[in-house]
Amino acid sequence: MSLNHGRTYLAIPGPSVTPDRVLNAMHRTSVNIYEGALHDVANSLYPDLRTLARTAGHVAIYIGNGHSAWEASISNVFSKGDKALVLATGNFGLGWGEAALAMGVDTQVLDFGRRSGIELVQVEAALRADKDRSIKAVMAVHTDTASTVKSDIPGLRACLDACGHPALLMVDCIASLGCDFFDMDGWGVDVMVSASQKGLMNPPGLSFVWFNDKAQKLHEQANMVTPYWNWTKRTQEPELFRKFGGTAPVQQIYGLREALDMLLVEEGLDAVFARHEKLARAVWAALECWGQGGPVEMNVSTPELRSCAVTSVRIGAQHGTALRKWCETKTGVTLGIGLGMGSPEDPNSDGFFRIAHMGHVNAHMTLGVLGVIEAGLIALGIPHGPGALSAAATVISEA
Repeated sequence: MSLNHGRTYLAIPGPSVTPDRVLNAMHRTSVNIYEGALHDVANSLYPDLRTLARTAGHVAIYIGNGHSAWEASISNVFSKGDKALVLATGNFGLGWGEAALAMGVDTQVLDFGRRSGIELVQVEAALRADKDRSIKAVMAVHTDTASTVKSDIPGLRACLDACGHPALLMVDCIASLGCDFFDMDGWGVDVMVSASQKGLMNPPGLSFVWFNDKAQKLHEQANMVTPYWNWTKRTQEPELFRKFGGTAPVQQIYGLREALDMLLVEEGLDAVFARHEKLARAVWAALECWGQGGPVEMNVSTPELRSCAVTSVRIGAQHGTALRKWCETKTGVTLGIGLGMGSPEDPNSDGFFRIAHMGHVNAHMTLGVLGVIEAGLIALGIPHGPGALSAAATVISEA
């Protein structure tokens, strides 16, 4: 017998759960992309995307996933041979740096491991050692989706300013946008990237690059940009199809419009962040209890470095895959794999799983996942401490 009949739950950190309202908004035939209502809907996205990022700057929309935003951002500001300082706190910081290297950027990588935040002292030393100011940009990930380490972005800006260094501050917010508070202009971020399939509650298929006038000036000197990635065409062309480098993604536009209405108009960003913070604390409370009597351990031990979007869990090589498979086959709950968290020989380690609490998620979904995980721990005989579900419920019950 299996208990996974009924609606399954994808508790992985992207693609996140797509609301029925978004799916219904997308469920339409293609329309005229050259004129008509689609233009009004598409053009309404841009001011709301700026609101979401808390910026008065520019935003370009691309057809692609988060990796496409990486390449778009790189191609628009760098010239071949330019230098970038890449700050890695997990798999995705390294990945963005690898993309830059493959495209012709000279990357200097500071790897802080998979459990720690960015060490600003090391960043400052690297910036001060750059006497000729050859570093064109500092690249960092706000929330690394694999390690789930959250970086101190305001601290990075303060570090750049203290050094008097003119490099751009470029930040990946693919996992954090709409989940963890982010203030592009207030924090002095010059380029920011994200995508549709996590906090924005849409299927994969759209990516975004926000940039300010400082980044635009560097863009005007860059020699790597190609017609498709060129953000000037995406932001200044009057024709809609040119803003998308060709045929507009009709259904995705309507889906994103619905999601932005849900986040910005109906719930409000402050409430969105508060919801994510409470659900994350419920997950952490449960994990702390389980860890008192067994191998369960949050990858990020310092609360200030934890993301409200997703939590990576260490459980030991003999348990991770077994627990994930039990949860999926027996109950219909899919947990995230330990992406890039193992050794170079086995990067997707069996000793990890990830719990997403991002996007279209509420209390009963979060408590349900925790209940399933506890059932799996019991069924598989994995040692764990008591009181996890009660602890999580207590967090949810608090005003």
